[in-house]
Amino acid sequence: MPRIDRYILSQFTALFGFFALVLIAVYWLNRSVVLFEQLIADGQTALVVLEFTALTLPLVISLVLPVAGFAASAYGTNRLAGESELVVMQAAGMSPWRMARPVLVFGVMVGIMVGVLVHGLVPMARARLADRQAEVAQNVVSRFLRSGSFQFPTKGLTLFIGDVAADGTLHDVLIEDGRDPARTTLYTAEEALIAKSDTGPKLVMVKGLTQQAQKGADGNTRLAITRFADLTYDIGGLIGSGRRAAGGDLRDYSTPRLLNPDDALLASARATPAEARLQAHVRLAQPLLAPVAALLGFAVLLIGGYSRFGVGPQMLLAVGALVGLQFLATSGEAMAARDPAMAWPAVYLAPLLGGAVVAAALWLAGRPRGPRRGAPAQGAPA
Repeated sequence: MPRIDRYILSQFTALFGFFALVLIAVYWLNRSVVLFEQLIADGQTALVVLEFTALTLPLVISLVLPVAGFAASAYGTNRLAGESELVVMQAAGMSPWRMARPVLVFGVMVGIMVGVLVHGLVPMARARLADRQAEVAQNVVSRFLRSGSFQFPTKGLTLFIGDVAADGTLHDVLIEDGRDPARTTLYTAEEALIAKSDTGPKLVMVKGLTQQAQKGADGNTRLAITRFADLTYDIGGLIGSGRRAAGGDLRDYSTPRLLNPDDALLASARATPAEARLQAHVRLAQPLLAPVAALLGFAVLLIGGYSRFGVGPQMLLAVGALVGLQFLATSGEAMAARDPAMAWPAVYLAPLLGGAVVAAALWLAGRPRGPRRGAPAQGAPA
């Protein structure tokens, strides 16, 4: 690689490290505050909070890196222009296309980092986070299963457990559900067990009775009594601690499995083959945004040439182009989600149109800027 390319690449890489660190810290702190409030409210320790926030970090980084690449490219180009280095390069005969070569290398480097995250670390972290959330939900539910006292997990709900055996069996269980003003349901059971499921812990009651009092249209209250051998009650969702298990979301799986989904994957995620492949295409398109964003920050700032007043208008135009790129990416995913089988190419709309904008900006920056045809040159007689 020529020395001038290494110089530009080193400038952009140093700036990229700074902007990535700042943006990741801000974004991660914002998400961590929400997790901190939820987990501390559930009685979890600081180590659990730290683990959960660490598992969200790969996703945060994958979202921030393209923006950090754009910021480094735009700021670095502005610095090169302010110190007249771009003017020297152009005077030496370097075209905008030639100067964009190290920027493309920089963008590809950022894209590779994003690809490693979205295809490897993010699915692994999401799956692990789902498992830990299920374990935490189980612990939260266990805090409410105390024997010999009436408990009120949420408004309108009463829970009583006569005794908890050493093997975890609950005896003499009573649940009164009065959350619906028009209907009150009373569950009683001799025994009950807590069972795990994909949607959170369930309470399986054995040898019990259901009594439901409901107001009719005439204003009278009717009582319906039903005996059951076993009945499942969603106590996880009831307490508000239910969490999905790993595999319940397409984003938990690796890209090769999404491209060739099997029956187990589709059943666990409750998705169709087209939806699974669409998620894989979304991942394949995401790293492509990084080099396009980096080139946008460089190419748009070259439009207009050198000015002692700086590149403020071009900077605003570059930011607008980045916002438009993100809007196209979001719109493309929404369009593809409506018809995953036929509209999946829409997820590649943002990188393709963004690349076209970059090419147009470099072409405009490379146009000759001599005097207009028919206008006298400076110093020449009219």
